Amino acid sequence: MKFDVVVIGGGAAGLMAAAQAGKRGRNVLLIERSAKIGEKIRIAGGGRCNFTNLNASPKNYISNNSNFPISALSQYTQHDFIKLVENYGIAYHEKTLGQLFCDESSKQIIDMLLEECHKYLVRILLECEVTEVRKSDDFILATSYGEITCKSLVIATGGLSIPKIGATDFGYKIAQQFSLNIIPPRPALVPLLVSSEMFRALSGVSIMAEVKYKKISFRENILLTHRGLSGPAILQISSYLENEQDIINIDLLPDLDIEQIFSQEKNSSITLKVLLKKYLPSRFVDYWCELMSTNKRLAEYKMRELEAIARSLHNFEVHICGNEGYDKAEVTRGGVDTKEISSKTMMANKVPGLFFVGEAIDVTGWLGGYNFQWAWSSGYVAGQYA
Repeated sequence: MKFDVVVIGGGAAGLMAAAQAGKRGRNVLLIERSAKIGEKIRIAGGGRCNFTNLNASPKNYISNNSNFPISALSQYTQHDFIKLVENYGIAYHEKTLGQLFCDESSKQIIDMLLEECHKYLVRILLECEVTEVRKSDDFILATSYGEITCKSLVIATGGLSIPKIGATDFGYKIAQQFSLNIIPPRPALVPLLVSSEMFRALSGVSIMAEVKYKKISFRENILLTHRGLSGPAILQISSYLENEQDIINIDLLPDLDIEQIFSQEKNSSITLKVLLKKYLPSRFVDYWCELMSTNKRLAEYKMRELEAIARSLHNFEVHICGNEGYDKAEVTRGGVDTKEISSKTMMANKVPGLFFVGEAIDVTGWLGGYNFQWAWSSGYVAGQYA
């Protein structure tokens, strides 16, 4: 079988790249190794797919080259994808911080992308395993459907996150085969592990907090789990940690100056526990006061003691001892080095006709629809040049 363009990987970036190449009149084949298309889209956002973010910009992405996403994100913006969604009559709503979700089902996004592919005569092969890729004048693929050749090959096989829906290192192996550098992959947007017994005792407690790591901070909910920490702010900061054993700081009362409140209540008969329960979950306050061996009336404290308590609440230090790995990670940080790829076209500089898109590349978005936008933008760009 001969094609102009073969796209390997039937996820968000692959579907977009295939549809765009087909729209340009290319003879396109999309290969997916599993029995279903777009599984990561299907499970995203609790089944409603947080398909983009109104605030998407290059500053919302992590890469060894922070400038790399600029071109793709400007060639195909979140507003372009929103227009496509609206053209298909898909109802959506905004949640917090610019996150857009389908009103009904993530299946609507998958169906929309499949319709785009069908409209432009993209052929789709499911349960097709690619066992070898060679290059002479064309790319030659050995597959479970036989030999396939193409002028352009787009690798849209993602990263290592969520292996239960088919994640593999295929994209990295292809990159290495063609002598392209790989930034070591690791889990990102992932719950963190903590050895402290405190978190086991408080599993299920949620707190609006500001989580800090070096100069990076995120203010959203954190969730205490039996193994450590999760919730949006924790997932966000996890992408930035440089080591699996690291230290983060949590401001448990980011919207208050608790020292000032202590000062105002200094002469009252209210106990520390009763006061803190106005601002923090009851279970957390009970445990924290027990941990600190303190629960006197405020009038019984010296001001310097209250100042120390305030500091510990605003700058609660947590020692991380690892993360929950690719099984629980939403994305993969690292991947094909952006130095190896044209930011304008997504084509490998050293290998004409070979493109990488989506999560396979060393570009990692924040939580909240940013990674889908990178999939749409990078897939669109590759589709314009493949």
